[in-house]
Amino acid sequence: MDKQATLAWLRRISGDISTATLRRLEESLPWYSEMPPGRRSAVGLVAQAGITSFIEWYEDPTSTPTIAADIFAAAPRELLRSVSLQQTLQLVRVTVDVTEEKVAGRGDHLREAILLYSREVAFTAADVYARAAESRGLWDARLEALVVDTILTGETDDELPSRIAALGWHGHGEVAVLVGTTPSTFDVDQVRRKARKLGVDVLIGVQGSRLVLVVGRAEEPPSDHPETLPGHPFVDIARELEPFFGSGHLVLGPTVPALVDASRSARAALAGFAVAASWRGAPRPVEADDLLPERALAGDGIAKQTLVDRIFRPLEGHSTDLVTTLWSYLDNGRSLEATARELFVHPNTVRYRLKRVSDVIGWDATGPREALILQTALILGSISSSEHARRRQSARRVRS
Repeated sequence: MDKQATLAWLRRISGDISTATLRRLEESLPWYSEMPPGRRSAVGLVAQAGITSFIEWYEDPTSTPTIAADIFAAAPRELLRSVSLQQTLQLVRVTVDVTEEKVAGRGDHLREAILLYSREVAFTAADVYARAAESRGLWDARLEALVVDTILTGETDDELPSRIAALGWHGHGEVAVLVGTTPSTFDVDQVRRKARKLGVDVLIGVQGSRLVLVVGRAEEPPSDHPETLPGHPFVDIARELEPFFGSGHLVLGPTVPALVDASRSARAALAGFAVAASWRGAPRPVEADDLLPERALAGDGIAKQTLVDRIFRPLEGHSTDLVTTLWSYLDNGRSLEATARELFVHPNTVRYRLKRVSDVIGWDATGPREALILQTALILGSISSSEHARRRQSARRVRS
């Protein structure tokens, strides 16, 4: 049978091949039969387009570049999101098998043409999916950069949750922001793999020389991996992620309840990162709240208020003796004896009161770094109290 006769015969039986292919898909591919009718119809169109395109290609093998347009243009764009490359190759295999069965006995030349064409289709499908994945990756990267920038600026809006969902964020509950320097070579995929092993999810923002990670606990941390840190403090997780940052300071913002609150952690981390160099002995990573004195001196209003609210107010509300003892102890160079002489008490009484200070606020005045934090809090608290007293006095004058 010459080629023209074979082409005419193929065109006559193309409908039968399409019908048999759809029946075989239903029987042999569970994922196809479980699809919604609309998507199943789209997959069927792809199979039918492949058969039609083969006949055209068989007539003119130089038409190979149009295969992608001929076959995959028959399906809607969302089909690429619902059918994987592996499933597409299964579809090609079923179609080729059915076609081979239908043309059996028509000569080796036709069978070889089918095999050659199926190879071209497989390569074309891989190219289509690779281009789609590349486009999706670029879109995801831009969206992720937008979300991280939104978190850093604090300009959140109603669209933030939907953008986060579009990125496939698997985190839930607590979140913290980690700010450091960008290394000379940065592998995003390696960071994500490490994060998965730690049982967290990350949003990554590379902003020139600054690298920002928004870290959230994953819904299902992988318990079978020895590096997993489910429920551990974020500072432990930050230590595990520390090698992915460049040299310099690495600052961890405070823990917040959810991703939509991450801007609070980000503001603290950025403020800490800006002044971290002023603490010569700063660890890596360092928590933003451990840089409260430096942040307050740099004019960070949140740091000032945090020191007053977390140290001065609780001590003032608990006992004036604790505030007085702490002032005296710090002014006397952290000397128990000098403090005892000034207050006319026994050194053991000073020691007991300092322990009470630690119990109330969680900071130990006997350490040099914590002494700086406490002294800064006392100064800011006294300024705040004086301003409050002046405002009350002015208000009384106005009323009188």
